Amino acid sequence: MTAKTFAIEHTVTFRLLHSQGSPEEADFLNAASELTAIPGVQHFQIRRQSSSKNPHTFGISMQFETHREYLAYCEHPAHVDFVQQRWLTEVAEFQEADFEPLTTLKQ
Repeated sequence: MTAKTFAIEHTVTFRLLHSQGSPEEADFLNAASELTAIPGVQHFQIRRQSSSKNPHTFGISMQFETHREYLAYCEHPAHVDFVQQRWLTEVAEFQEADFEPLTTLKQ
């Protein structure tokens, strides 16, 4: 049985302006978790970053079966609202990465 291949894995690591363990931090993370309801989002996860090599404290990842689904997610009103209303005002710093499978590797 072969594993399902996704077209895009969207990831972002970030540090919030809020204090660790604060109600504001929890509220932000709960709001971010609502992004999983956007059509096309699969394998959505929010994780606490544990390495001392990275100043970011959280990571969000999700996968999309097609590039079209990923683009629709980026333009979806719920995503745009979250970015405008929460992300831009509550995130101190971040790094985003979008990964596609390598086609040159033998499977």
